[in-house]
Amino acid sequence: MRHTAITAVAAVFATTLPFSTVTEQTAQATPPGRVCFWTQPGMMGQSWCYGPPGYAEAENGTQRNAHSFESRYNGTVYAISYGSGSSCVYREIRTDDYDEDWAWAGKVDGVSHETMGCEPG
Repeated sequence: MRHTAITAVAAVFATTLPFSTVTEQTAQATPPGRVCFWTQPGMMGQSWCYGPPGYAEAENGTQRNAHSFESRYNGTVYAISYGSGSSCVYREIRTDDYDEDWAWAGKVDGVSHETMGCEPG
């Protein structure tokens, strides 16, 4: 009888563990008025969200490591990448834009509501 109870408990854990693991890895939703960036493709990993106006440096591990993003801001913002000296380039992010494996992953330093005098990049 005791063996049956242990087997039943083990069966419950075996069926619930994969569900718990998947839940922990589920991407967070981007709140309205924000643009969010993640450190891993597929909107996974650590995240940081920008809300206009102004310029903000990317945080929470996303600076030059933003592998995916999603915009829920009703307007355009600009991902900014600084080069040597005073050079910089921007990448336009429009309303409802998203990318699950962003080519700019190693470039973004911050985000602004304006181009900040940077060149398109």
